[in-house]
Amino acid sequence: MSEKVKTFVLIGTGAVLGSAATLALFRLLSRHVGRQDTDRRDKAPEVYFRGKECLPGREIIDLLEDEIVSEQLTRNIQFFGLESQKKVTESFVVVIGLGGVGSHAASMLLRSGIGRVRLVDFDQVSVSSLNRHAVATREDVGIPKAICLQKHFSSIFPECQIEAKVMLYDASSEDEVLHGQPDFVLDCIDNIDTKVSLLATCVRRGLKVLSATGAGARADPTRIRVADLRESMNDPLSRAVRYRLKKDYNIEGGIPVVFSLEKPKAKLLPFKGPNGEEENPSDYQVVPGFRVRIIPVLGTIPAIFGQVMASYVVTKLAGLSVQTEPVVNLDVDHYRILYDRLIEHEELLYGSAMEVQVDVEEVMYVVKELWHGKSARDTSGISGGRGTWRSVNNLMLLRWDQTKPASVSNLILLTFKEAEEHELTTPDAIREREPELYARVTSVLKRAELEFGL
Repeated sequence: MSEKVKTFVLIGTGAVLGSAATLALFRLLSRHVGRQDTDRRDKAPEVYFRGKECLPGREIIDLLEDEIVSEQLTRNIQFFGLESQKKVTESFVVVIGLGGVGSHAASMLLRSGIGRVRLVDFDQVSVSSLNRHAVATREDVGIPKAICLQKHFSSIFPECQIEAKVMLYDASSEDEVLHGQPDFVLDCIDNIDTKVSLLATCVRRGLKVLSATGAGARADPTRIRVADLRESMNDPLSRAVRYRLKKDYNIEGGIPVVFSLEKPKAKLLPFKGPNGEEENPSDYQVVPGFRVRIIPVLGTIPAIFGQVMASYVVTKLAGLSVQTEPVVNLDVDHYRILYDRLIEHEELLYGSAMEVQVDVEEVMYVVKELWHGKSARDTSGISGGRGTWRSVNNLMLLRWDQTKPASVSNLILLTFKEAEEHELTTPDAIREREPELYARVTSVLKRAELEFGL
């Protein structure tokens, strides 16, 4: 048989198998929809949710026992594993603020199989918001954003409990918005007063919260990061939120945020009234405290912010450990300084640098990825970031275990004083004296060993 004939046979076989699979799934879906319609005529509406309170009149069952749901989430199940995906489908998330960031975050939470979503926003879909909204169409212009998402979401994943609340979050609506013990709250609000109030309330209630900072006037998707609020940079919104949280609520950090390291490319546009002349924006506010002036927005960036938020939340709910990109404000010269310092230390202590098995690029990995630009003994929880370059003057790399070479899986970052003390001890002695430090360091070094295949 010629190669051309073989190729046609393979293509034909693939087409037949693909058509058969599609037809089988279509028949399964048709039976499933028909069965659901019959069930809905015979009994009250169901909810496919377990582990939290249900909406009134709903029955609790396992979401993943449904054939179509299981098929729809098959890639997630393959990625997380069945039990971890069950944690996701049994979760309840509240999304507050449903614009460019919040609509995309909510959309991917839904598509990832979150069992219950509460959507909160007081605003309506506008024509100008169509450049960045996840699902809104021109037909949706003028209807509340929460209702718009609920409408579209019900056709994407009808088994999900979707609550739409057309309201402004404030102290008076706190209980209505946050009741029911949500597993996560997503703050996608762009107003400082409301944002600060929500974050402080989540801290007080002990709710896990992820906050979005300014996505407007940016264009570089590679600069987006997730870190503690204390470490966000180049963002006027997070700077103001940091100040207000500390001043009004004595909260200095502990809140993860999505932000961009990129400096804004534009500022708020001047506000012009109906006569075309610049006027006082506060005279036109529909809701007190919310800005009327607008900031230019490239629609892709808030969408990516929302996707990052959804990914962060889903992996947390599934119990998957993800090492986020650390915010370490160093350049290559700083890593080279640390490398040279390691060489000098090895020569001084061991007589040569023959057992140094890293280069500058691997030093960058050790400092940035493993130790986040701070001492291995630093348990503050703050990643390196603003001003980290200054700390290089007080840090050095050295072996964790002096009996092994200076490799990526045997290097720790310590201050000079800590390094002197470390050279006088051994890992076994640290395990006896400081078991928590020993466990933390060995866990980090084990990660390096796995990632480098050592």
